[in-house]
Amino acid sequence: MNRTEFIVVTAIILFVAFALGWFACWLVHRLTRVNQGDMGALDQMAQQLHEAEETRAEAIEWVQAREAELKNQLSQTEAELRAAMDGLRDARHEAEDLRGYIERMSNAG
Repeated sequence: MNRTEFIVVTAIILFVAFALGWFACWLVHRLTRVNQGDMGALDQMAQQLHEAEETRAEAIEWVQAREAELKNQLSQTEAELRAAMDGLRDARHEAEDLRGYIERMSNAG
């Protein structure tokens, strides 16, 4: 093989490689191209996702507010329960004192 034949063969091989690369690139772009219908669907899904995220954020805020309200009610109820228990304890103590006084008075009289 002389120099001219070598150059021609090399040129043909390079041209075939270029043609195969161009065809592969065209095929990939053809297969991965997004059409307008798909773009509309993607836009709609993006809008729905955005609305869902907003709804989720609102739900989280509502739950946090409700939780704070319930914690406040619970602490108030616990305070009322403590006060009632203290009052009941004092009333029982006073009742015991009065029973003791009545027994002493009935035994003495």
